[in-house]
Amino acid sequence: MIGDFPRAFADAMLSTVLDVVPIVVILLVFQVAVLRRKPANLRQIATGSILVLLGLTLFLIGLETALFPIGNTMARQLTAPETIGVEQLSDGVDWRDYLPIYAFAAAIGFATTVAEPSLVAVALKAREVSGGAVHAWGLRLAVAIGVAVGVALGCFRIVTGTPLPWYIIAAYVVVMLQTFRSSKTIVPLAYDSGGVTTSTVTVPVVAALGLGLASNVPGRSPLIDGFGLIAFASVFPIMSVLAYAMVASWLSRRRKSKLREEA
Repeated sequence: MIGDFPRAFADAMLSTVLDVVPIVVILLVFQVAVLRRKPANLRQIATGSILVLLGLTLFLIGLETALFPIGNTMARQLTAPETIGVEQLSDGVDWRDYLPIYAFAAAIGFATTVAEPSLVAVALKAREVSGGAVHAWGLRLAVAIGVAVGVALGCFRIVTGTPLPWYIIAAYVVVMLQTFRSSKTIVPLAYDSGGVTTSTVTVPVVAALGLGLASNVPGRSPLIDGFGLIAFASVFPIMSVLAYAMVASWLSRRRKSKLREEA
């Protein structure tokens, strides 16, 4: 592996440069042709750009060498006959035999979401803008719980082979009902919270888990059944944040009512 690192690094760096070049070109065109101003802090921008390229390159290498293999390996081990307590796997899949994979999916979904840099940034900004009314940790935990439930349910769907649209349509129906019942101030934040979960840390691990699970459950196709977990990781955090806001609002009203009664 160590001997292959220079070549892997060079390939990843070339791929990263090709991905970043269009962004740089667009920024330069607008800076020169539209704004017609020289960019400020050119040295700082150049240094930051180099760090971005290095970071993205190392991240891509990490995906290929660590995150994807770990997700696939864990899915294979958790679906092995000795793990689920059967002599051999057959096409007659019983969803109850795969309880460990649901628990692992929930745990890994929760852990990766709490560590998601995009979610941390959104939570801190929400606390700053709301003047502390939105608790950063409360928001992060609500989103993480939503992802945990969503990923676990997504793994259940893979094991049972039930159609993905049923789950997603039902989830968005619940989201729409919650939207009409929630405060207007929390709805945009809840919707954004669902988007930030599909980012750097969560997506690679969850995608690898889904593909690994679909590859090892009898009768499941990685192409048909392996994808879709990211959709669960996007919609269920919206539900959990809206539910968190509704519960917090109810508790606040109840506390105020008790104070009035005592007065």
